[in-house]
Amino acid sequence: MAMTFLDMLGTTERQNQSLLCVGLDPEPTRFPGKLSGDASKIYDFCAAIVDATADLVLAFKPQIAYFAAHRAEGQLERLMAHMRRAAPHVPIILDAKRGDIGSTAEQYAREAFERYGADAVTLSPFMGFDSITPYLKYHGKGAFLLCRTSNPGGDDLQNQRLASVEGQPLLYEYIARLAQGPWNLNGQLGLVVGATYPAEIERVRAVAPTLPLLIPGVGAQGGDALATVRAGWRPDAPIIVNSSRAILYASSGDDFAEAARREALKTRDLLQAARF
Repeated sequence: MAMTFLDMLGTTERQNQSLLCVGLDPEPTRFPGKLSGDASKIYDFCAAIVDATADLVLAFKPQIAYFAAHRAEGQLERLMAHMRRAAPHVPIILDAKRGDIGSTAEQYAREAFERYGADAVTLSPFMGFDSITPYLKYHGKGAFLLCRTSNPGGDDLQNQRLASVEGQPLLYEYIARLAQGPWNLNGQLGLVVGATYPAEIERVRAVAPTLPLLIPGVGAQGGDALATVRAGWRPDAPIIVNSSRAILYASSGDDFAEAARREALKTRDLLQAARF
């Protein structure tokens, strides 16, 4: 039987001694040296990062928009296949933030899990449970619901109180409650919570004590690694702490892969130390 997403997380965390997720957000204008500005080299750039960091990470997280904007979906397919060969134990989270009606969601689920072969996907829960269920039909796959995001505009909706719901929770707390409880039919759900709000991570963890948390915002966005781990990590509840630009663009020279490895190692060790 194939390993589930949660099984892969547990195995890789132990094997690589890591909480670090490397986000693959390729921007050709930031590519180093001879790759600079060449969108046809997206695969080459990302594959080099994967090869340099595969033994240091808990997960990889390709962001689909960075590929689609350059008509590089084919390169993303090649990259997914490369990750499967080079690091078969490392789970891949497709960062797509999809959210649409059931029939359309079925197609997005096929895209994520059949076309690209992702182990998990990020979703917007705004349209309700029927927009989530098509992804849960893929048993063993993971789905991370946007909960308390790292961008400043997240306050516009996520931090509003729901007067009509018992206890009057904030919207992000209510999403966490649904994901921990009635929506989590097969134990496949997790939550996206930004590292820029460690107090909110702690509140989400209190509401959702067992769910995996995908935590972007460490690195270029300024999230505090130590505060993030202390707020969210529990021995029986995984966290996946993402860093993208700080690792991808650690050097503008031909040594970019080696520099990415050094930055990933530093971040991994910082996160590990924070656990204790």
